[in-house]
Amino acid sequence: MWIPVYTEDFRPISRIIPKPRKYAKRNILQVLVNRNNQLAINGELADVSTLKDRTIEFVLNPNNSEDLPQKEIKTIDLFGPVEVSKGIVSLQSDKGTSYEMYIAVQDQLTSAYNELRNRKANEKWGKNFDELNDDQKEAVRKVVPMQISEAEPKNIGGKK
Repeated sequence: MWIPVYTEDFRPISRIIPKPRKYAKRNILQVLVNRNNQLAINGELADVSTLKDRTIEFVLNPNNSEDLPQKEIKTIDLFGPVEVSKGIVSLQSDKGTSYEMYIAVQDQLTSAYNELRNRKANEKWGKNFDELNDDQKEAVRKVVPMQISEAEPKNIGGKK
């Protein structure tokens, strides 16, 4: 299901809401933003500027760490058998989170997946993702799915 979210200038940010199911803890990158615009990644306070790199590291799990997402082999058209991360970003913001912070978090997450897709496109075809044809783009999206689950805002930090 597509959920549209709009930026200040009414550009849509589309997110696919994954079907509800149980995930192994290692497969979830928990991103929380409280009413004071403080960001926590897996329970640790973090600066929003680190979110992109932390997301990339999470999705790639380059050293096959047991603390980071599992990978599964999938056969993808134009790629053949390829490792695909089971990682999902779980984003929860507080009702009091500022619009600016919310958009900054969204920008960091989108940038992370854009970079991952560019890397994969360059690795396979020597081009950035936006230079690919439609079939190639679809294949890269299957290899690097943007899995962001965004919950309805709530009072994370308590009553305000």
